[in-house]
Amino acid sequence: MSDGDFGEIRREYSREQLDESKLPEDPFVLFTLWVDDARSSGIVDPTAMTLSTVDGNGNPSSRIVLLKKIESPLLLFFTSYGSRKANEIVARSKVAAHFYWPERERQVRFEGTARKITDTESDLYFQERPFASKIAALVSPQSREIPDRSYLEKAYREQHKKYKVTDHIPRPSDWGGYAINPVRIEFWQGGKHRLHDRIEYALNGNRWSRVRLAP
Repeated sequence: MSDGDFGEIRREYSREQLDESKLPEDPFVLFTLWVDDARSSGIVDPTAMTLSTVDGNGNPSSRIVLLKKIESPLLLFFTSYGSRKANEIVARSKVAAHFYWPERERQVRFEGTARKITDTESDLYFQERPFASKIAALVSPQSREIPDRSYLEKAYREQHKKYKVTDHIPRPSDWGGYAINPVRIEFWQGGKHRLHDRIEYALNGNRWSRVRLAP
């Protein structure tokens, strides 16, 4: 059993380095390459990102969501409009997102704002979801208190029975997509002797500037 002291847990990094002369002007070009690399490397959940939001009182909260689309300069994810994250985005639109691929010794951090996408865009994506995922979206009052698990399972069985004979399940009116519009993006590549590479892109008007940060 752990004694609560984790000071000796560490790893060395030695895979790659970031050379500014070879980096693209558009950070989304590099980000797309890194996501594709994570996918082709067999990483489990390569599009999982930690999404951080802030409520009206300035209290932060984080959770894992899945990136579903990259539409430069936007990142798209989907959730319930009644969820805690959605309510916090309404209160304060500023968000942060973080990707970590330990197998590739890489991280990417985004800072920006989030907004709802159009109903048409949400409808199109909802119809791409597997049948079971559509049913789950119908029955789950996300982030709200429920009596027990059987409450969800009963609702799931009822909706599954109702829709199992049809090819079309309507998107719930309280479920859809959000677009993150970043103004700052940092790429982190693990380096030898803890001399990590940190390259930060910042949006100035319609152009991205780039600097190197100390690890």
